[in-house]
Amino acid sequence: MIRGNDPILLTPGPLTTSLETKQAMLRDWGSWDGAFNQITASICRDLVDVVHGGDDYVCVPLQGSGTFAVEAAIGNLVPRQGRVLVPNNGAYCARIVRICKYLNRAVVDLAIPEDRPATAAAVEAALAADASISHVALVHCETGAGLHNDLEGIAEVCRARGKGLIVDAMSSFAALPIDVRATPFDALIAASGKCLEGAPGMGFVLARRETLLASAGNSHSLAMDLHDQFTYMQRTTQWRFTPPTHVVAALRSAIDQFVAEGGQPARGARYAANCATLVEGMRALGFRPFLEPAVQAPIIVTFHAPSDPAYQFKAFYDRVRARGYILYPGKLTQVETFRVGCIGAIDANEMRNVVSAIGATLRDMGIGSAAPALRAA
Repeated sequence: MIRGNDPILLTPGPLTTSLETKQAMLRDWGSWDGAFNQITASICRDLVDVVHGGDDYVCVPLQGSGTFAVEAAIGNLVPRQGRVLVPNNGAYCARIVRICKYLNRAVVDLAIPEDRPATAAAVEAALAADASISHVALVHCETGAGLHNDLEGIAEVCRARGKGLIVDAMSSFAALPIDVRATPFDALIAASGKCLEGAPGMGFVLARRETLLASAGNSHSLAMDLHDQFTYMQRTTQWRFTPPTHVVAALRSAIDQFVAEGGQPARGARYAANCATLVEGMRALGFRPFLEPAVQAPIIVTFHAPSDPAYQFKAFYDRVRARGYILYPGKLTQVETFRVGCIGAIDANEMRNVVSAIGATLRDMGIGSAAPALRAA
């Protein structure tokens, strides 16, 4: 699906992009030019359409990584006297807890084992125990392990209890089905360099229009004031401050390719095939996935590290990279792991090549068995 000699990125972002997306970044754009502003407006419309947001939701783009947009959403849409429940089963959930503390938003850190999904029942119990909670901030796919959390069930609990829901969909947007008509939320955050397969550098927040318009004055930051960004764009069609023009142009091309592929159903099916091919091949080599299949999102797979004393991640990483593939280190706290992404402009055939490269690396390193030391509980 790609051409060139660059290594394939098997990470949760940045991703390997198509040649067409790369070529979209070869043109320079004026940040106040009408043609560029039309690109921004078209992107915003199309992103709202992905979740079937209609006129009730708006898209606010923001310069920077996805974390910038997560912080902006919390800082704008949670009032300063608000209290945020964070179901926490991984590194990106923990980052939201840290953001809340930086912003002086009261936070309830709901600890969940890193191999277990956040469930509607757990959130329901936490909300019943603390009526002062105003919002829930949920990571849809916790890529620390690759977990798929129960967005639909948690959204229903929040709706029934009248709580705001902020969804970090960084690694799920455009890959997994999200329909705001059935799964209501106050805001959903994602970024250009994830499953849309654009270049990194632009986050965005899909926010309920009424909630965003009511958030004036909440922001802790001028640069991250989503209300100001939105109202300025509505008034002028322009970004307030210098936009990442090449990233925006690449995203326009990436969205066009997303639509041509068949939208979320087709992209999700390709990633699911990638994931299944990867897991099957790695199991054949002796590797064991960290998660059970029922809670594994088709985004990135965490594997237990081999117990063989010849295994060292850095050497393993370097040798796999020399064969054309960039892996990702583990992000768990209890066991040694590494991760392999399933997303980007790649297909199942590429995943078979990945498995072959890993198998050759094991032989080079003299690793007789890829099995982990102990079976996880």
